[in-house]
Amino acid sequence: MLRMRFYWFACNLAFGVRHTHNYLSIIRVLQVFEDSMATTQLPIHSDPEIMGGTPVFVGTRVPAQTLLDYLEGGDSIDEFLDSFPSVTREQAVAALELGNSLLVAKATTK
Repeated sequence: MLRMRFYWFACNLAFGVRHTHNYLSIIRVLQVFEDSMATTQLPIHSDPEIMGGTPVFVGTRVPAQTLLDYLEGGDSIDEFLDSFPSVTREQAVAALELGNSLLVAKATTK
């Protein structure tokens, strides 16, 4: 029950979802992602002791936003990885997949 409340809070905070059925769609996506990541560590975390809590790739000091900035600027994932060798391809792909899952969940809840 506590986990469901966390998901409800996270959905409301992140998406401003207003209807219960929308929460359930997003919760399902988060649960599927959590299940798929059960044996794998999340690619991004935030720690107040690392760069003041800026979300970074696990095991690095590379902000997650940097990947998005590179892609937005027209650079490839390979160019990003060449510039930041401490980030693995798996971490970059997992971060993008998580973002994709959340965007699809948001788009299908309207």
